[in-house]
Amino acid sequence: MVFGRYSDNNKSVAQTARWTDADNLFKEKKYFESLDAFFEYLKDDAEQNTLYERNDETGKFEIFQGSKIVKGMFNRDELKAEVTLAGMLQPSVPVMRRLLESNFSLYYSRFALDDGRLCMRFDSDTNTASPSKLYYGLKELATKADKQDDLLVQEFSSLQAVDNEHVAAIPLAEKEVKYRYFQSWIQQTLDTIASVDADKFSGGNAYLLLALIFRIDFLIAPEGKLLSDLEKINGIYFKKDERQTIEKNQDMVDAFKKLQSLSKEDVMNSLIKSKHTFSIVSPQQYKVIADSINGANTNMKWYVDNNYPFFATQINEYGISYCQYSYSIPRVITEFFHLYMMINYADYFTDLGFGNPYFNAKEKRFSQQAILDKIATIQGRWREKFPLLEIKTQNLRFDNLINFNTSFTTELSLLNTEAK
Repeated sequence: MVFGRYSDNNKSVAQTARWTDADNLFKEKKYFESLDAFFEYLKDDAEQNTLYERNDETGKFEIFQGSKIVKGMFNRDELKAEVTLAGMLQPSVPVMRRLLESNFSLYYSRFALDDGRLCMRFDSDTNTASPSKLYYGLKELATKADKQDDLLVQEFSSLQAVDNEHVAAIPLAEKEVKYRYFQSWIQQTLDTIASVDADKFSGGNAYLLLALIFRIDFLIAPEGKLLSDLEKINGIYFKKDERQTIEKNQDMVDAFKKLQSLSKEDVMNSLIKSKHTFSIVSPQQYKVIADSINGANTNMKWYVDNNYPFFATQINEYGISYCQYSYSIPRVITEFFHLYMMINYADYFTDLGFGNPYFNAKEKRFSQQAILDKIATIQGRWREKFPLLEIKTQNLRFDNLINFNTSFTTELSLLNTEAK
């Protein structure tokens, strides 16, 4: 079961060494051995996200990214990669105008039309295909294609979806649970906002709406148009303009009401199981993550002191969920965040079929030993890469959910993520 956006900030010590190997081999003009090392670096065994074959001085590869597959080949002279976006049986001026405009935002790749196939392409001379050029070129090709294909097909009736047979459906029962919570989380947030003064609580309401975006993104994990719609709501708040927070909040509320009105089929069509190779966001220094957590924990204090527990928990959640949404954070941090969400949304995970919840909301009781065991398991799994990383579990508080969340996220902010 997939949660959250894919992060390629997950490489083992051995894989990181293969990047260094690829770079050194390229400098030594051992171009094919450099390609071998580069594709070993890209490979994620858990995702099964790449295929690579080489026969002396020729080879081919496939890279999976969401609903798209990048297919490529190379020889002693050149390396080429291509991804099919959609079928276009009849020429369409609006489509071509859109793609011509989009070409100006591309650095490595380009759009192309080939015998009724709308494509994106990237190519390079083999002797200039350095690991860095390959990484950023293939990443642009893969991530842009994955984002554009669904949006283009939905916007332009002249286009047909193609080359997406590899995308797997998720079980209907899982979709039903996700749709139900998608609706209930939106309604809970909108009801809470409607119950308070819009001006006095403008800051708190913004936290609620943004945390809702990030929660749906992580726990529901939509793709396609629904993902794009969430990104647009996020953009309403973070767009740099002169509008007041209260105005932006109202626009976000209106946008969530539109999401609520989507048909069940439209929502479920965005719930798929796919493989990824590249993150759509970039890494950040860990201090940025720590500052986000600490800033949110500071801002939640007024809501705790004045008995607004829902606001408090959502602001606390925002501090770490904003980072999960906005940055490519180390996989070990994502695993801790996943545990945090399993504690805070135990009913959701139970309905999805996860047994032995970490927190019983009705009885307000933690499964303390299970939580401590899970923390130890996560730390042990990543000990080789992050030898100094340790949550001081003696500092965790289990007397109530707000105190646990605060103590847990504070510990996350203090982690030493210096890699080996």
